[in-house]
Amino acid sequence: MLDHRTRMDRAKKERVEQILSEFRLQEEDLKKIMYRMQKEMDRGLKLETHEEASVKMLPTYVRSTPEGSEVGDFLSLDLGGTNFRVMLVKVGEGEEGQWNVKTKHQMYSIPEDAMTGTAEMLFDYISECISDFLDKHQMKHKKLPLGFTFSFPVRHEDLDKGILLNWTKGFKASGAEGNNIVGLLRDAIKRRGDFEMDVVAMVNDTVATMVSCYYEDHRCEVGMIVGTGCNACYMEELQNVELVEGDEGRMCVNTEWGAFGASGELDEFLLEYDRVVDETSLNPGQQLYEKIIGGKYMGEIVRLVLLKLVNENLLFNGEAPEKLKIRGAFETRFISQIESDPVDRKQVYNILNSFGTMSSVTDCDIVRMACESVSTRAAQMCSAGLAGVINRMRKSRCEEKLTITVGVDGSVYKLHPSFKDRFHAAVRQLTPGCEITFLQSEEGSGRGAALISAVACKMACMMGQ
Repeated sequence: MLDHRTRMDRAKKERVEQILSEFRLQEEDLKKIMYRMQKEMDRGLKLETHEEASVKMLPTYVRSTPEGSEVGDFLSLDLGGTNFRVMLVKVGEGEEGQWNVKTKHQMYSIPEDAMTGTAEMLFDYISECISDFLDKHQMKHKKLPLGFTFSFPVRHEDLDKGILLNWTKGFKASGAEGNNIVGLLRDAIKRRGDFEMDVVAMVNDTVATMVSCYYEDHRCEVGMIVGTGCNACYMEELQNVELVEGDEGRMCVNTEWGAFGASGELDEFLLEYDRVVDETSLNPGQQLYEKIIGGKYMGEIVRLVLLKLVNENLLFNGEAPEKLKIRGAFETRFISQIESDPVDRKQVYNILNSFGTMSSVTDCDIVRMACESVSTRAAQMCSAGLAGVINRMRKSRCEEKLTITVGVDGSVYKLHPSFKDRFHAAVRQLTPGCEITFLQSEEGSGRGAALISAVACKMACMMGQ
């Protein structure tokens, strides 16, 4: 016979499962989300509905991909989260005549006051980092072509001109929204006056990832990021991109799908925890899809779930440790660590210990169940978006079978122990008639931006001739 304690634990876990079952999405749910995403993508591409569409489908002016004859030294900047990266990229021929890309980089963390102060403060800080990097590599005397990976919603007017539509991911620097980002960077470089740069291209991190992976696999025509935020880009038939003139060939479109849900498309799938995360964020009512998937929010969703379980007397004997009551205290990296835990539950125990709670074995198991529910839903939600993109590409190319590679980058995709497997499985389930290869990008954003700059420089030279 089961002892009283075991029966209690079993009953507790059943009740927990009942609460967590809200996170479970069926295939029908995913198809519904996918079709709605496709509808918004369509609205974003069309001139008459672009303004009101939640998925903006921004043209990037990236039309061609590197082919292997571009050479030179390029500087690459990458701004997309709390870290900023400067990279020197040498593009040239290797010893056996093959194309070769070599990189050196350095990370700088962006102080809070630069993120939320003025645009001038932010860009002055960025140019200070560039100056420091050039000093270290004795490159100040060279005027290098610069590729800028800028991972926020931008309306491009050309490859080197883009207007910031709105900040996301905790940035709030005033005086940037509505302005040309490349102009702000050029002004800051001019203010410093101790080096010169030729800014030739600004791209989104998804685009840079796609181009970087294209260098390894020429079937790569989709780029995706699942990190702090979540977004994707892909090569669209130019005739469907109504915001740009011309109908020959293809152009890379930055979907900005993180904003999906702004017109109520996700309302029936939003749980009480999602609503709290949204209401307490810097941008309530915006980026709802991203808030379900992105690493910036995943830990906070788990924290709210744990508090609910405490209130229901199912966790920590009904008493929440003080630290758990603090917004943002449960970091997304804890989810990866907990789900990587072997059978001995050591990681979970240590993490919960750091919150000042003595946890039972059952507590550890329940916390893991909560993490798995939240991260699995994120992977499935993300799969519906990507399946929408890939099915659209197959349809618009009138191909019975589409063979395609997706370049992916981002901390959640790379570091979570089972996000990728759950995500890949769900995407494949939703895309019959497509053969998909997933390629994890290394050095994606920086190398991609440099390669796009290389292509742009080469085209400029060709036009000059």
